[in-house]
Amino acid sequence: MKVTVVGAGAVGASCAEYIAIKNFASEVVLLDIKEGFAEGKAMDLMQTASLNGFDTKITGVTNDYSKTAGSDICVITSGIPRKPGMTREELIGINAGIVKEVSSNLAKHSPDTILIIVSNPMDTMAYLVHKTSGLDKNKIIGMGGALDSARFKYRLAEALGAPISDVDGMVIGGHSDTGMVPLTRLATRNSVPVSKFISEDRLNKVMEDTKVGGATLTKLLGTSAWYAPGAAVSGLVQAIACDQKKMFPCSVLLDGEYGMDDISIGVPVILGRNGIEEIVKIELSDAEKAHMKQSAEGVRKVNDLLEL
Repeated sequence: MKVTVVGAGAVGASCAEYIAIKNFASEVVLLDIKEGFAEGKAMDLMQTASLNGFDTKITGVTNDYSKTAGSDICVITSGIPRKPGMTREELIGINAGIVKEVSSNLAKHSPDTILIIVSNPMDTMAYLVHKTSGLDKNKIIGMGGALDSARFKYRLAEALGAPISDVDGMVIGGHSDTGMVPLTRLATRNSVPVSKFISEDRLNKVMEDTKVGGATLTKLLGTSAWYAPGAAVSGLVQAIACDQKKMFPCSVLLDGEYGMDDISIGVPVILGRNGIEEIVKIELSDAEKAHMKQSAEGVRKVNDLLEL
């Protein structure tokens, strides 16, 4: 099992680290355009192997896509990160060109690979890859929902005063501050609806805190977060590599599902060795449908800025 991570910055390096520590891949290739940067990150990570007990080989390369050949799964984290006050949508002009070039190079050297898109604005970048890479649609996956759901569960556990292992919840819709649709109605504490434990006002605050989770961290850190995004990516990679058939909300190209066409947006899917094994249809309330429609409109506005 060979995994390539493009972009050796904070998110990419964290992703490579979590994949290596889980010890399911034989090799992780870390690629960056900055001379020696990926090589240095790979060496640093490999020097933790005996301490963290993993045998995964981590290789760093500078812009040499031939070293990524034969990758089963490729992760694209490259692009400029969010700055304080910057929305994900504002990133599109620069990142679209980067993601298009990277995905083309990866597909050229690994035509059977599965791509996981992390670069923002993520739904639009995933849509761009669908339109330009030539890969089957089940092999192009946007990461956002997995991260947003992890942030949702963190906020739920905080509100409940409960261990996070007790909490389950999911966020669908666009990966943006206004586009997320946290499914508070379906959130549970050990199978009991969370509405049994906390007030509607508190639950609404959880929802709003979740939606600005990325912006909150960007303001605090001065850049995008990296631990949780890296962990979210590693979860998707492991589900595919180990054929786990796990359910995650991911940005996928819809063809009539949820009443939408020609858009990549977050919905629950089953991930396995073929990438997206199934798009899971869940019944949404009228309010949730309205939020999803509004979210899709926002994603389409950003998609319209692409020069396809």
